Amino acid sequence: MTGITIYGCDGDEAALFRALAPGFGVAPTITAAPASAQNAGLAAGNRCVSIGHKARIPNAALQALGRAGVRHISTRSIGYDHIDLSYAGRVGISVGNVTYSPDSVADYTLMLTLMAVRGAKSMVRRTDAHDYRLGEVRGRELRDLSVGVVGTGRIGAAVVDRLQGFGCRVLANDRRPKTAAGWVPLDQLLRESDVVTLHTPLDANTHHLLDRARIGRMRQGAVVVNTGRGALLDTEALLAERCPRWRGARRARGRRRDLLRGLPGKADREHLARPAGGDAERDRQPAHRLLHRPLAQRHGRKLDPQLPAVRTGRAAP
Repeated sequence: MTGITIYGCDGDEAALFRALAPGFGVAPTITAAPASAQNAGLAAGNRCVSIGHKARIPNAALQALGRAGVRHISTRSIGYDHIDLSYAGRVGISVGNVTYSPDSVADYTLMLTLMAVRGAKSMVRRTDAHDYRLGEVRGRELRDLSVGVVGTGRIGAAVVDRLQGFGCRVLANDRRPKTAAGWVPLDQLLRESDVVTLHTPLDANTHHLLDRARIGRMRQGAVVVNTGRGALLDTEALLAERCPRWRGARRARGRRRDLLRGLPGKADREHLARPAGGDAERDRQPAHRLLHRPLAQRHGRKLDPQLPAVRTGRAAP
């Protein structure tokens, strides 16, 4: 049987490899650790290894794998920027990647877009808290918006096809225009789009494709959907440009995480944590009582007057 070493393998993947490998005449060697110079010996005698995308494969690991007899690396991802392809070639190793269903990614992109423009996340949060009042932020209809698609390969083209069914204006940018959408320069697309969705490969030319300067050219209130590689977007620049609180935030991870968590729902944590008293507190109390009463009655309990006020999901002023 042919041997294959599988690095960075999660439990669900391991179960599939063990179930399917015998049918292909393959004997898998499975480890949860990413490939490294220290564990390259696990591939001894195997000409092929499979790696995940969560950890970068250092050149020392590629060299050690080559010495162990490995001649091909298959990465279980579309992206391959975690491997130095040039160095792999110099040590005699070829690299292959996989493809995803363009329809699956396109559907997911449309779902995220609709959730963003309709304010679905804050609505779900309010519903989970049994808060059925109308939120202060109203959703927008996709047909009234301009959507810019950056990258019109198989996935980008599938996104364009779906968007056209909503009746919105679709703009596109690609180094090789290949869709029915209106092609425009990238800077024009950013200026005129209410939603920008990214579908380009990640390489030296597209790293931080949306940097501080380009983010600054976008419309106020525009939405960015990135179902491509994370580094297409300079997240630090986005937050610095669009979230004033981020500029003065401490660099501690917890504080940064709190800000990130608050952005999609536009919840103002400081507003919700104000001391008792004042109009805001009186406005919140009836909802507090009404929201807890059906829950207490359902379980045959008395309403506790000391129950804390629930988060209403109100938008920041």
